[in-house]
Amino acid sequence: MLINFPYGPSLAVDLSSILTNCMRRPQIKFVNADKSKFFPTLRERVDEHFTSTGLSRSGNSIMLGKAAFMLLLFLIPYGLILSNQFTALQMLGLVVLMGIGKAGVGMAIMHDANHGSFSEKTWVNNLFGACLFLLGGNVKNWKTQHNTLHHTYTNIHNHDEDITGKPWLRLCPSETLKPYHKFQHIYAFGLYGLMTFSFLAKDFRLALSYNRQHAAGDKTITQFTKKDMNVLILSKFIYLLFIAVIPLVVTSLNFGQWLLGFVVLHFVAGLILSIIFQLAHIVEGADQPVPCQAGTVQNAWAIHQMHTTANFTCPRWLSWYIGGLDFQVEHHLFPTVSHIHYPALSAIVRETADEFGVPYNQKPSVGEALRSHIRMLRKLGSYQPAPVPELIAEPVH
Repeated sequence: MLINFPYGPSLAVDLSSILTNCMRRPQIKFVNADKSKFFPTLRERVDEHFTSTGLSRSGNSIMLGKAAFMLLLFLIPYGLILSNQFTALQMLGLVVLMGIGKAGVGMAIMHDANHGSFSEKTWVNNLFGACLFLLGGNVKNWKTQHNTLHHTYTNIHNHDEDITGKPWLRLCPSETLKPYHKFQHIYAFGLYGLMTFSFLAKDFRLALSYNRQHAAGDKTITQFTKKDMNVLILSKFIYLLFIAVIPLVVTSLNFGQWLLGFVVLHFVAGLILSIIFQLAHIVEGADQPVPCQAGTVQNAWAIHQMHTTANFTCPRWLSWYIGGLDFQVEHHLFPTVSHIHYPALSAIVRETADEFGVPYNQKPSVGEALRSHIRMLRKLGSYQPAPVPELIAEPVH
């Protein structure tokens, strides 16, 4: 049995809900009940594309120029602020540029690198993946939450943490409807701006949560070792030194002015990052499948990705800035392929999807994707589905 809700992440994670559910979370199995040849055929065609063009699946040298631009967009305004040659108001403008650069680093550099697609060389991926520390985040947590959970169990409640356990947002019909959710289409964007704020405390709670899940038998979750915890603590200390202590010491900013800049920096970055990621999964046409009681999704994994993910059309400059995340369908099918190849792959994916009768969700513009997301927030804030039987946990082997 498969129930599809036409609702298709938010980002400030409430771990109290996750901790309540993680111990009884069953394994999810994707079953290709119809014996679909969609993904084998698609994979063969994509392989042929790279063979015939002689292109590497990674970004390699092409990504280096983009990485330099995004890092400089973040770091040059920071350096100008430290020069203390500008008024407080001008520094605030520089902070906005830093926020735009910070989001660009996350989407166009860190994202590819931590998927292993920035370069063919592991050490290069690790180096640029570590840009996440510059944003205040943690690489190990990101890879677990995003690469493992989100990409495997996309839009499945209690498995994909992007839609699960948000205290002020209802992003899934399986979440309890609260009276204030009917206004979430209005206040959600304020919460989205808190995304990178949450890194400072969330990463510690996630590390503890993942260790508990691993100890409970969930071997899809890798344990935080003592070394990992030391990296977590040290990286947070360095980030606070970089973003708080140094600006306060070397500039004439008082604490209130610095605090305003700190808030604006994180709000700008968090809002951009959240909106771009939300447009992929919480829009009309992006399903949220409910597994049967045995924890089975009656769809091949690749077809599940097609049902739960959406693209949107945008100008080329914007696609360049957001790291090809307007092509989320292609990214979810081929997460280890660099985003620079997604425009070429999209034609192959769309043609193969049409051939096999598989949906290809494409919003015609950023504006329409955003309006679709707002409509979904409004519907989820007022719609209470019939109760769904609770999943029965199976032993994890």
